[in-house]
Amino acid sequence: MMEFYDFVCRLNNGKDFSFRDLRGKIVLVLNSAVFDSLSDQYAFLEELYQKYKKEDFEILDFPCNQFHGMCPGTDSEIEMEIQNKFKTSFLRFQKCDVKGENAHPLFSFLVKKKKFQGLNECHPLTKIIQSCFIKSGHSPLENNPEIRWNFTKFLIDRSGKVVRRFEATDPGSKIESCIIRLVDRQPKIVQSSTAGVFFEKN
Repeated sequence: MMEFYDFVCRLNNGKDFSFRDLRGKIVLVLNSAVFDSLSDQYAFLEELYQKYKKEDFEILDFPCNQFHGMCPGTDSEIEMEIQNKFKTSFLRFQKCDVKGENAHPLFSFLVKKKKFQGLNECHPLTKIIQSCFIKSGHSPLENNPEIRWNFTKFLIDRSGKVVRRFEATDPGSKIESCIIRLVDRQPKIVQSSTAGVFFEKN
């Protein structure tokens, strides 16, 4: 059975990245779109990354153009646009589909692990997202696990378990509080330079 660490995905510079390098880390995976009205989340994500990367926290960003064409262009054009506006430093991968017949295998894996969590009814974009989902032939109430919009996020703990899914309209405070709990409950794994074994750092 496929596990999170079995994936090898291509970065936007064309190099392959093995998820085995993420063992022992807390990881946030998302699909994004640079021209979405939610694109200010890039700035929030960069703040999160800078705040927790010392705790072995990583962010994996997969641009996607499936939601109202808000991420057009080549990988290099997307990267240039993001850097000009937000200057992020976390990992970014090649643009891909996250739903449908051509969905990236990683996202097919993630949605099977964590179903749709429901949108924040107080968010101004919730009704728009629901309307778009209906126009695509679905009921907003059906138990469909597919990704509804840009900036859907999946949180993976240090053991490679997908522990939470956050929808596009979830507040940043909700995401950060979950990261903090993982940092507190799952100490970093450090390799001894003398014994060559792993132990939990106190």
